[in-house]
Amino acid sequence: MSIFINEPISEKAIELIKKNNSIVDNFDHPEQIEGIILSYLNVDDKLMDKCKNLKVIAKHGVGCDSIDLKAAKERGITVVNTPKANMRSVAEFIVALILDCARNITLSNNKTSKGDFRETSPFSMTGFELAGKTLGLVGLGNIAREVADILTKGFNMNVIAYDPYANKDELALMGIKVYDDLGEMIENADIVNVSVPLTEDTKNLISGEIFDRFKEGAVLINAARGGIVNEDDLYEALSEGKLAAAACDCFVNEPPTRENTKLLELDNFIATPHIAAVTKEALERMAMGAASQVLEVLDGKEPQFRVV
Repeated sequence: MSIFINEPISEKAIELIKKNNSIVDNFDHPEQIEGIILSYLNVDDKLMDKCKNLKVIAKHGVGCDSIDLKAAKERGITVVNTPKANMRSVAEFIVALILDCARNITLSNNKTSKGDFRETSPFSMTGFELAGKTLGLVGLGNIAREVADILTKGFNMNVIAYDPYANKDELALMGIKVYDDLGEMIENADIVNVSVPLTEDTKNLISGEIFDRFKEGAVLINAARGGIVNEDDLYEALSEGKLAAAACDCFVNEPPTRENTKLLELDNFIATPHIAAVTKEALERMAMGAASQVLEVLDGKEPQFRVV
Protein backbone atom coordinates (compact mmCIF):
# COMPACT_ATOMS: atom_id res chain seq x y z
CA MET A 1 0.00 0.00 0.00
CA SER A 2 1.20 3.54 -0.78
CA ILE A 3 0.89 6.38 1.72
CA PHE A 4 1.40 9.95 0.49
CA ILE A 5 3.50 12.19 2.75
CA ASN A 6 5.33 15.27 1.44
CA GLU A 7 5.60 17.30 4.65
CA PRO A 8 8.02 16.54 7.50
CA ILE A 9 6.84 14.12 10.18
CA SER A 10 8.77 12.25 12.86
CA GLU A 11 11.10 9.42 11.88
CA LYS A 12 9.37 7.17 14.39
CA ALA A 13 6.10 7.52 12.46
CA ILE A 14 7.88 7.00 9.14
CA GLU A 15 9.38 3.76 10.46
CA LEU A 16 5.96 2.58 11.64
CA ILE A 17 4.43 3.12 8.21
CA LYS A 18 7.34 1.58 6.32
CA LYS A 19 6.97 -1.75 8.10
CA ASN A 20 4.24 -2.83 5.71
CA ASN A 21 3.73 0.12 3.33
CA SER A 22 5.58 2.34 0.90
CA ILE A 23 5.74 6.12 1.19
CA VAL A 24 5.45 8.44 -1.82
CA ASP A 25 5.88 12.22 -1.97
CA ASN A 26 4.24 12.89 -5.34
CA PHE A 27 1.10 12.12 -7.32
CA ASP A 28 2.79 10.54 -10.32
CA HIS A 29 0.75 7.37 -9.71
CA PRO A 30 -2.31 8.59 -7.79
CA GLU A 31 -4.22 5.35 -8.36
CA GLN A 32 -1.75 3.57 -6.06
CA ILE A 33 -2.27 5.93 -3.11
CA GLU A 34 -4.52 4.55 -0.37
CA GLY A 35 -3.67 6.99 2.42
CA ILE A 36 -2.63 10.64 2.79
CA ILE A 37 -1.03 12.26 5.83
CA LEU A 38 -0.99 16.05 5.67
CA SER A 39 -0.31 19.18 7.63
CA TYR A 40 -1.32 21.93 5.19
CA LEU A 41 -1.81 20.17 1.85
CA ASN A 42 -5.10 21.05 0.17
CA VAL A 43 -7.10 17.89 -0.56
CA ASP A 44 -10.13 18.72 -2.69
CA ASP A 45 -12.62 16.63 -4.67
CA LYS A 46 -10.43 16.67 -7.79
CA LEU A 47 -7.46 15.19 -5.97
CA MET A 48 -9.70 12.58 -4.35
CA ASP A 49 -10.99 11.55 -7.77
CA LYS A 50 -7.44 11.15 -9.06
CA CYS A 51 -6.62 8.92 -6.09
CA LYS A 52 -9.39 6.47 -6.92
CA ASN A 53 -8.23 3.93 -4.31
CA LEU A 54 -7.86 6.50 -1.52
CA LYS A 55 -9.31 5.16 1.74
CA VAL A 56 -8.08 7.50 4.46
CA ILE A 57 -6.85 11.07 4.95
CA ALA A 58 -5.10 11.93 8.22
CA LYS A 59 -4.57 15.45 9.49
CA HIS A 60 -1.21 15.89 11.24
CA GLY A 61 -2.91 18.24 13.71
CA VAL A 62 -6.46 19.32 14.43
CA GLY A 63 -7.99 21.73 11.89
CA CYS A 64 -9.30 20.00 8.76
CA ASP A 65 -10.16 23.16 6.79
CA SER A 66 -7.78 22.17 3.97
CA ILE A 67 -9.74 18.94 3.40
CA ASP A 68 -13.05 18.86 1.52
CA LEU A 69 -14.94 16.89 4.17
CA LYS A 70 -18.17 16.77 2.18
CA ALA A 71 -16.37 15.30 -0.83
CA ALA A 72 -14.60 12.76 1.39
CA LYS A 73 -17.87 11.64 2.94
CA GLU A 74 -19.53 11.30 -0.47
CA ARG A 75 -16.66 9.08 -1.65
CA GLY A 76 -16.53 6.95 1.48
CA ILE A 77 -13.07 8.24 2.41
CA THR A 78 -12.31 8.26 6.13
CA VAL A 79 -10.86 11.49 7.56
CA VAL A 80 -9.08 11.48 10.93
CA ASN A 81 -7.15 14.01 12.99
CA THR A 82 -5.11 14.19 16.19
CA PRO A 83 -7.14 16.53 18.42
CA LYS A 84 -5.25 16.12 21.67
CA ALA A 85 -1.71 15.62 20.41
CA ASN A 86 -0.76 19.31 20.26
CA MET A 87 -3.12 20.55 22.97
CA ARG A 88 -0.51 21.31 25.61
CA SER A 89 1.99 22.84 23.21
CA VAL A 90 -0.57 25.21 21.68
CA ALA A 91 -1.97 26.14 25.09
CA GLU A 92 1.48 26.99 26.43
CA PHE A 93 2.18 29.07 23.32
CA ILE A 94 -1.06 31.02 23.78
CA VAL A 95 -0.07 31.76 27.36
CA ALA A 96 3.34 32.93 26.10
CA LEU A 97 1.67 35.32 23.64
CA ILE A 98 -0.57 36.67 26.39
CA LEU A 99 2.44 37.32 28.63
CA ASP A 100 4.30 38.92 25.73
CA CYS A 101 1.43 41.35 25.11
CA ALA A 102 0.89 42.05 28.80
CA ARG A 103 4.55 42.85 29.45
CA ASN A 104 5.63 44.33 26.09
CA ILE A 105 8.40 41.74 25.75
CA THR A 106 8.78 41.71 21.97
CA LEU A 107 8.38 45.48 21.72
CA SER A 108 10.96 46.04 24.47
CA ASN A 109 13.39 43.69 22.73
CA ASN A 110 12.95 45.46 19.39
CA LYS A 111 13.45 48.90 20.89
CA THR A 112 16.40 47.78 23.00
CA SER A 113 18.06 46.22 19.94
CA LYS A 114 17.73 49.54 18.10
CA GLY A 115 19.08 51.53 21.06
CA ASP A 116 15.83 53.47 21.49
CA PHE A 117 15.95 53.65 25.28
CA ARG A 118 17.96 56.27 27.12
CA GLU A 119 16.98 55.13 30.61
CA THR A 120 16.35 51.93 32.53
CA SER A 121 12.80 50.83 33.45
CA PRO A 122 11.23 53.04 30.76
CA PHE A 123 7.71 54.09 31.76
CA SER A 124 6.56 53.66 28.15
CA MET A 125 6.96 49.88 28.54
CA THR A 126 4.61 49.64 31.52
CA GLY A 127 2.66 46.39 31.38
CA PHE A 128 -0.02 44.75 33.50
CA GLU A 129 -0.33 41.68 35.72
CA LEU A 130 -2.59 38.77 34.79
CA ALA A 131 -3.71 38.05 38.36
CA GLY A 132 -7.32 39.07 38.87
CA LYS A 133 -7.89 39.84 35.19
CA THR A 134 -10.58 38.15 33.10
CA LEU A 135 -9.79 35.82 30.23
CA GLY A 136 -12.45 35.56 27.53
CA LEU A 137 -12.39 32.36 25.49
CA VAL A 138 -13.94 32.26 22.03
CA GLY A 139 -14.42 28.51 21.71
CA LEU A 140 -14.16 25.94 24.49
CA GLY A 141 -12.41 22.98 22.90
CA ASN A 142 -9.48 21.02 24.31
CA ILE A 143 -6.92 23.78 23.74
CA ALA A 144 -9.05 26.55 25.23
CA ARG A 145 -9.76 24.48 28.33
CA GLU A 146 -6.05 23.80 28.75
CA VAL A 147 -5.36 27.55 28.49
CA ALA A 148 -8.03 28.20 31.11
CA ASP A 149 -6.50 25.58 33.41
CA ILE A 150 -3.02 27.11 33.16
CA LEU A 151 -4.18 30.69 33.66
CA THR A 152 -6.59 30.04 36.52
CA LYS A 153 -4.24 27.79 38.51
CA GLY A 154 -0.98 29.52 37.63
CA PHE A 155 -2.03 33.16 37.33
CA ASN A 156 -5.27 33.44 39.31
CA MET A 157 -7.27 34.70 36.34
CA ASN A 158 -11.05 34.61 35.99
CA VAL A 159 -12.48 32.86 32.92
CA ILE A 160 -15.56 33.58 30.82
CA ALA A 161 -16.42 32.20 27.41
CA TYR A 162 -18.53 32.21 24.27
CA ASP A 163 -19.35 28.90 22.62
CA PRO A 164 -22.80 28.12 21.17
CA TYR A 165 -22.13 24.39 21.60
CA ALA A 166 -20.89 24.48 25.19
CA ASN A 167 -22.50 22.67 28.10
CA LYS A 168 -23.15 25.59 30.44
CA ASP A 169 -23.89 23.45 33.50
CA GLU A 170 -20.66 21.49 33.10
CA LEU A 171 -18.62 24.66 32.64
CA ALA A 172 -20.31 26.37 35.58
CA LEU A 173 -18.89 23.60 37.76
CA MET A 174 -15.47 24.57 36.39
CA GLY A 175 -16.10 28.20 37.30
CA ILE A 176 -16.50 29.35 33.69
CA LYS A 177 -19.44 31.61 32.83
CA VAL A 178 -20.64 31.09 29.25
CA TYR A 179 -22.27 33.98 27.38
CA ASP A 180 -24.86 33.59 24.63
CA ASP A 181 -23.69 36.79 22.93
CA LEU A 182 -20.11 37.14 21.67
CA GLY A 183 -20.08 40.91 22.02
CA GLU A 184 -21.26 40.77 25.62
CA MET A 185 -18.53 38.30 26.50
CA ILE A 186 -15.90 40.50 24.85
CA GLU A 187 -17.12 43.53 26.82
CA ASN A 188 -16.27 41.71 30.06
CA ALA A 189 -12.84 40.33 29.11
CA ASP A 190 -9.41 41.86 29.58
CA ILE A 191 -7.83 39.29 27.26
CA VAL A 192 -9.71 37.52 24.45
CA ASN A 193 -8.36 34.28 23.01
CA VAL A 194 -9.71 32.70 19.82
CA SER A 195 -9.67 28.89 19.68
CA VAL A 196 -12.21 27.78 17.07
CA PRO A 197 -11.85 26.02 13.71
CA LEU A 198 -12.21 28.00 10.48
CA THR A 199 -15.69 27.32 9.06
CA GLU A 200 -18.32 29.33 7.21
CA ASP A 201 -19.76 30.24 10.61
CA THR A 202 -16.46 31.41 12.11
CA LYS A 203 -14.97 33.21 9.09
CA ASN A 204 -14.58 36.90 10.08
CA LEU A 205 -16.13 36.08 13.46
CA ILE A 206 -14.02 38.85 15.00
CA SER A 207 -14.56 41.78 12.65
CA GLY A 208 -16.26 45.12 12.09
CA GLU A 209 -18.25 46.57 14.98
CA ILE A 210 -17.26 43.76 17.34
CA PHE A 211 -13.99 45.64 17.86
CA ASP A 212 -16.01 48.48 19.41
CA ARG A 213 -17.04 46.09 22.18
CA PHE A 214 -13.53 45.43 23.51
CA LYS A 215 -12.56 46.89 26.89
CA GLU A 216 -10.09 49.75 26.92
CA GLY A 217 -6.62 48.21 27.14
CA ALA A 218 -7.80 44.76 26.03
CA VAL A 219 -5.62 42.20 24.24
CA LEU A 220 -6.60 39.78 21.46
CA ILE A 221 -4.88 36.45 20.75
CA ASN A 222 -5.44 34.22 17.71
CA ALA A 223 -3.47 30.99 17.44
CA ALA A 224 -6.31 29.10 15.74
CA ARG A 225 -6.70 29.86 12.02
CA GLY A 226 -6.26 32.84 9.74
CA GLY A 227 -9.55 34.29 8.56
CA ILE A 228 -11.38 34.05 11.88
CA VAL A 229 -10.11 37.51 12.81
CA ASN A 230 -10.49 40.03 10.00
CA GLU A 231 -6.96 41.38 9.55
CA ASP A 232 -7.93 44.72 8.02
CA ASP A 233 -10.36 45.41 10.86
CA LEU A 234 -7.78 44.32 13.43
CA TYR A 235 -5.28 46.74 11.90
CA GLU A 236 -7.77 49.60 12.26
CA ALA A 237 -8.62 48.62 15.83
CA LEU A 238 -4.96 48.52 16.86
CA SER A 239 -4.16 51.75 15.03
CA GLU A 240 -7.09 53.57 16.64
CA GLY A 241 -6.37 52.26 20.15
CA LYS A 242 -9.49 50.10 20.42
CA LEU A 243 -7.12 47.33 21.50
CA ALA A 244 -3.91 47.71 23.49
CA ALA A 245 -2.23 44.85 21.68
CA ALA A 246 -2.80 41.69 19.67
CA ALA A 247 -0.84 38.59 18.72
CA CYS A 248 -1.51 36.16 15.89
CA ASP A 249 0.16 32.88 15.01
CA CYS A 250 -1.99 32.35 11.91
CA PHE A 251 -2.95 34.49 8.94
CA VAL A 252 -4.98 34.40 5.74
CA ASN A 253 -1.69 34.49 3.81
CA GLU A 254 1.05 32.41 5.36
CA PRO A 255 3.77 32.96 6.27
CA PRO A 256 3.02 36.62 7.09
CA THR A 257 5.23 39.21 5.37
CA ARG A 258 5.20 42.99 5.04
CA GLU A 259 3.84 42.45 1.53
CA ASN A 260 0.80 40.38 2.54
CA THR A 261 -0.23 41.88 5.88
CA LYS A 262 0.07 45.48 7.03
CA LEU A 263 -0.32 44.35 10.63
CA LEU A 264 3.44 43.85 10.72
CA GLU A 265 3.87 47.63 10.53
CA LEU A 266 2.40 48.05 14.03
CA ASP A 267 4.40 48.16 17.28
CA ASN A 268 1.48 46.76 19.29
CA PHE A 269 1.14 43.65 17.14
CA ILE A 270 3.06 40.37 17.53
CA ALA A 271 3.28 37.92 14.64
CA THR A 272 4.60 34.36 14.59
CA PRO A 273 4.65 31.94 11.61
CA HIS A 274 2.12 29.30 12.73
CA ILE A 275 4.41 27.66 15.29
CA ALA A 276 2.07 27.09 18.25
CA ALA A 277 2.11 23.32 17.74
CA VAL A 278 5.76 23.10 16.73
CA THR A 279 7.40 21.38 19.68
CA LYS A 280 9.31 18.10 19.62
CA GLU A 281 6.72 16.49 21.84
CA ALA A 282 3.65 17.63 19.89
CA LEU A 283 5.15 16.83 16.49
CA GLU A 284 5.87 13.26 17.54
CA ARG A 285 2.42 12.78 19.09
CA MET A 286 0.72 14.18 15.97
CA ALA A 287 2.80 12.05 13.62
CA MET A 288 2.29 8.84 15.56
CA GLY A 289 -1.41 9.57 15.98
CA ALA A 290 -1.89 10.24 12.27
CA ALA A 291 0.21 7.25 11.17
CA SER A 292 -1.39 4.76 13.55
CA GLN A 293 -4.90 5.80 12.52
CA VAL A 294 -4.08 5.50 8.82
CA LEU A 295 -2.84 1.97 9.46
CA GLU A 296 -5.96 1.16 11.50
CA VAL A 297 -8.27 2.25 8.69
CA LEU A 298 -6.28 0.35 6.06
CA ASP A 299 -6.49 -2.70 8.33
CA GLY A 300 -10.27 -2.40 8.49
CA LYS A 301 -10.36 -1.08 12.05
CA GLU A 302 -12.17 1.94 13.49
CA PRO A 303 -9.76 4.88 14.06
CA GLN A 304 -9.57 6.68 17.40
CA PHE A 305 -10.42 10.18 16.12
CA ARG A 306 -12.74 9.99 13.12
CA VAL A 307 -13.79 13.33 11.61
CA VAL A 308 -15.69 11.82 8.65
